Amino acid sequence: MPRAGLSPHAVVVAAADVADEVGYANLTLAAVAKRFGVALPSLYKHVDGLPGLRRMLTAQVARELAAELAVATKGPPQRALRALARTYRRYAHEHPGRYPALVSAPDPDDVDSLAASEAALEPILRVLGEYGIRGDVAIDAARTLRSALHGFVSLELGGGFGLPRSVDRSFDRLVAALDAAFRAWDTTTARAGRR
Repeated sequence: MPRAGLSPHAVVVAAADVADEVGYANLTLAAVAKRFGVALPSLYKHVDGLPGLRRMLTAQVARELAAELAVATKGPPQRALRALARTYRRYAHEHPGRYPALVSAPDPDDVDSLAASEAALEPILRVLGEYGIRGDVAIDAARTLRSALHGFVSLELGGGFGLPRSVDRSFDRLVAALDAAFRAWDTTTARAGRR
């Protein structure tokens, strides 16, 4: 019989908190079991080992970020892009342990992770659509945006910005550069590129 209070959702929420405390790389089933005061085998009724827990955590984090981005990305493109970027950065700062769960693409056979990933992509595509960037070229633009934001926040969280200049100012310049790039984005699909 499952222990009271344990469920797949409760386990993944606890895992997200543990990840924020100890770091994603240090997340273990034992640490999550300790959070509930149960023996490790009790978790196997709710998650498929550490790989299963990490898949569930990735979906949970994508849903959390999707909800925040959906609220932030209203209005004209420049304002929506700025709000999206700031929300993304804030989320990474508030959840430094769970944020790395977003790095990997979802397993194509994992319906829940795919749906969560698509939910997180939807506000990004909506903002890009306001720039007139749609269809296949929107994937290129979304990858550009994600790479720029992830690179910045990863360096920032890792202590990679040591020069004596405001990191906030640098971030604003990055977002302004993205805005300029998206306003000038080539929206033709004639050139085929490698995936």
